[in-house]
Amino acid sequence: MKGKVAIVTGSARGLGKGIALGLAEAGCKILLTDMIPPTETEREIAAIGGSARSIVCDLREKSSIEKITNGALDGYGKIDILVNNAGVTKRYPAVEMPTESWDEVINVNLRACFLLSQAVAREMMKRNIRGKIINMASMQSFQGGMLIAAYTAAKSGLAGLTRALAVEWAPHGINVNAIAPGYMATELTDPIMKDPTRNRQVLERIPAGRWGTPCDLKGAVVFLASEASNYVHGTILCVDGGWLAR
Repeated sequence: MKGKVAIVTGSARGLGKGIALGLAEAGCKILLTDMIPPTETEREIAAIGGSARSIVCDLREKSSIEKITNGALDGYGKIDILVNNAGVTKRYPAVEMPTESWDEVINVNLRACFLLSQAVAREMMKRNIRGKIINMASMQSFQGGMLIAAYTAAKSGLAGLTRALAVEWAPHGINVNAIAPGYMATELTDPIMKDPTRNRQVLERIPAGRWGTPCDLKGAVVFLASEASNYVHGTILCVDGGWLAR
């Protein structure tokens, strides 16, 4: 994958950081994007001899879409891979959830993924690039989740969007797939990990017997971003320690 250019959203920490490092280790040049400066990710990529640039942006704002695509094109001249990793959740009982919180979760987790995929696909088609778009789905793409109605709706919608775009863009040489992480140890899941009861319940359900880590996604994302997956379209690859198999 040497010389390929990848955009990874939400790459300052957590899963996005692990994904960016995995792609850099495989030889990709990375455009890192996040609401906070992804300084540590950029430093770690440089430490392994990789190339990374950073853009600070807020995916709740539509202007970020053009900022990201232009940043990749200005910095590297093309876009080969897009990983829509950035996400947010708001925890409320469904009957108490404010409309503005619902809108924020849907906008970041679903709307921004579509808009950025749309913008990147246009560039890939214009430049006749065989491209890879990878969305970050979730266990909530398959199941309901307590206190996260908007997140569940967004991730279920993202699974459907992945299939729809895969069907439409496959003739253009663009593979659209998704990764569905299981329970991963990140800031997003920190409230569950700190709850002794919920943490025990989660671990009892995972056949692998542990929470996942960002490094566990490296192999999956490199596979879906590389030529090894050229005949894979519209798949949601679960990296869940066996959670859904149980």
